[in-house]
Amino acid sequence: MFLRNLVVFSFIALLAGCAGIGSREALQGKGDPAQWRLHKQQLTSLDGWQIDGKVGIRAPKDSGSGTLFWLQRQDYYDIRLSGPLGRGAARLTGRPGSVNLEVANQGRYEAATPESLLEEQLGWKLPVSHLVWWVRGLPAPDTKSSLVLDDDSRLATLEQDGWKVEYLSYVQQNGFWLPERVKLHGQDLDVTLVVKDWQPRKLGQ
Repeated sequence: MFLRNLVVFSFIALLAGCAGIGSREALQGKGDPAQWRLHKQQLTSLDGWQIDGKVGIRAPKDSGSGTLFWLQRQDYYDIRLSGPLGRGAARLTGRPGSVNLEVANQGRYEAATPESLLEEQLGWKLPVSHLVWWVRGLPAPDTKSSLVLDDDSRLATLEQDGWKVEYLSYVQQNGFWLPERVKLHGQDLDVTLVVKDWQPRKLGQ
């Protein structure tokens, strides 16, 4: 049960946030800062997507993998986990002010924010509002970040709020270069996301 909860609540992080620019960034690497700014502006315009992929997690007492489906429509999200990691299925839906989590054979949970739901269930304080940015290959805009750009002026690594994010590969879809394989390293928690299918959307235009 702990393993199931661990993965479900870790991926609450994939649902928060809204578009904006204004990160306090420290740039390094071989990439061109001007090209990075253009790339960042393009990705920030995305306010909808569908992701199909796999997720793996490593923690001191648990590890495993499962499948991930994530639908984002501006401030509404629908995230589903299944496979060995979740021992069945879990579904997280919500929008600002209301979050609902359903876990097969376990029950339903509600909270006003994904942050509070995570802290209530596991006692963890994670930057859950950041991953909606990180999954697009962007730093979250509200705190300082240290970025290393690759030769194509995209993120190679990101360090922010005690987390290190590694971008191992990208894929081009509908004119957007988006992360395909991402590793996140936190205190006592490592998460690997492999996106099999990206379907980006610009809904607010």
